[in-house]
Amino acid sequence: MRKFLGYILTPIVTVVFFLALCIFHPIQWLCYKLGGYSAHKKSVDLLNFCLMSSLYLAGDTVKFTNTQELPIGRPIIFIANHQSMFDIPPLIWYLRKYHAKFISKIELTRGIPSISFNLKYGGAANIDRKDSRQSITEIVKLATRMKENKWSTVIFPEGTRSKDGNVKPFRAAGIATILKKCPEALLVPIVINNSWKIVKFGIFPINTFIKTTVDVLAPIEPGKIPAEELVLDAENRIRKALGQPPAVPMVVKA
Repeated sequence: MRKFLGYILTPIVTVVFFLALCIFHPIQWLCYKLGGYSAHKKSVDLLNFCLMSSLYLAGDTVKFTNTQELPIGRPIIFIANHQSMFDIPPLIWYLRKYHAKFISKIELTRGIPSISFNLKYGGAANIDRKDSRQSITEIVKLATRMKENKWSTVIFPEGTRSKDGNVKPFRAAGIATILKKCPEALLVPIVINNSWKIVKFGIFPINTFIKTTVDVLAPIEPGKIPAEELVLDAENRIRKALGQPPAVPMVVKA
């Protein structure tokens, strides 16, 4: 029944989603040119509220829960599992006061209304996965911006979306690079659940009446703990919250 309703409601969601991208593209440009970073960021926040809300037309909902007292004015690395492209709008909207930036593929900086403009001018790290040197340089630049502006970042350490909700092994390299440049950053795990079900059948049809939850877990102080251990801790907290078995740490042979 949900799939059947998806065939009916997906065109409506798609039109509204794409209209929001098209409408906010010139708005972003004007805000950036006339009001600088602050005005541009507000337009991006509002855009992502609209993108998130478009899913409500298919009966899908997002419940965001944050009971943590996270600091304002301190860089934060939000570490989240990744289930679908619909993870990103609620994270931008609900984490807006932390100025959370993303690490994205450089291909996304071209040809997508609103999204490409924001990735170019909003402070994200746009990496070329085929060029490791460029990727590291971009992440270092992001860490510098975090340190100087007290911004935060959202990282999906799985590297790709999980199509069935099962958490893939986390990679620590990007987080380790940021911590070297911005060691004062706080690590905060975030659990995303059920958004993979929205795209269970692909982009068409969008699955309907799915209740996605986004939960902020207790922060992790990095201290002098190796990045690999910190990321493994975050991964296992996320796995535990999802009722999945813990990750087995990799053993490096001498």
